[in-house]
Amino acid sequence: MRILLTGGTGFIGSAVARGVDSWTDHELILAGRRAGAVILGVRYIEIGDIGAITDWAPALQQVDVVIHCAARVHVLAESERDPLAAFRVVNVTGTLRLARQAAEQGVRRFVFLSSVKVHGETSAPGRPFRVGDSYAPADAYAISKMEAEQALLALAEETSMEVVIIRPPLVYGPGVGANFRSMMDWLSRGVPLPLGAVHNRRSLLALDNLVDLVLLCVEHPAAAGRVLLASDDEDLSTPELLRRLGRAMGRSARLLPIPPRCLELGATLLGRPALSQRLCGFLQVDISETRELLGWTPPLTVEEALRRTAEAYQAAQ
Repeated sequence: MRILLTGGTGFIGSAVARGVDSWTDHELILAGRRAGAVILGVRYIEIGDIGAITDWAPALQQVDVVIHCAARVHVLAESERDPLAAFRVVNVTGTLRLARQAAEQGVRRFVFLSSVKVHGETSAPGRPFRVGDSYAPADAYAISKMEAEQALLALAEETSMEVVIIRPPLVYGPGVGANFRSMMDWLSRGVPLPLGAVHNRRSLLALDNLVDLVLLCVEHPAAAGRVLLASDDEDLSTPELLRRLGRAMGRSARLLPIPPRCLELGATLLGRPALSQRLCGFLQVDISETRELLGWTPPLTVEEALRRTAEAYQAAQ
């Protein structure tokens, strides 16, 4: 089998690349914006910026499966005057351009990495998101992922190419950045955190567990045409996550019992209401359908995944 992977130098994509490369009976091809980002010694094809005129043909020759991880993701300091338009160029138009050319080239299956954020930023307490729930994207990134999903499912109806969509929640693991990295920085420095009174539940997904599911979706017959939710299948509160991550780092989480309403007010005054939402809100997913359909169980426990994440973080200090 010949597999084309996009986004193979990113946090998730590079892990997927290592997983595919471990299959000695398959050939891996990487496609990216610019040359010089070769990893694993595999074939790398430069395709330039991703958008409406990207020519994927050189990378799609005799390809059986496409794993599409490349995307425009959240940026801390947004510089675009119209962020939604910028997200759409890469995540919607660029994705559909690749998928159409893949279908024309006879690609059998297209595995697309979406996001649970297409359902919204928070789930109701005790009511995890399910695949059949309505779309409710709350920001430009999530809107672009929703529109990409809709375009891909429509294309699958028009062609013989099988589409598989995976909606992960927050993904963590060795090399993780953004808010998860910030939590490790706080724990490492012993910073007191005002999160001891938070009683939420959030689904997370270890990087190795996501890779395992992606690789399963490359070949599993039952994955064809399906939308799949994924998680570690053990939801944690924010304080519990910090305590367990702290143990993995050999640190004690110093948690102050500040009422969540005070945290929300403080975050709003600081102009960062989304931060309190992520730290205090619920965001759970129900993966029972994925487990039953594919016979999939996350291979890594939360404890082991946090240990690997902590070890990589400390090794890089």
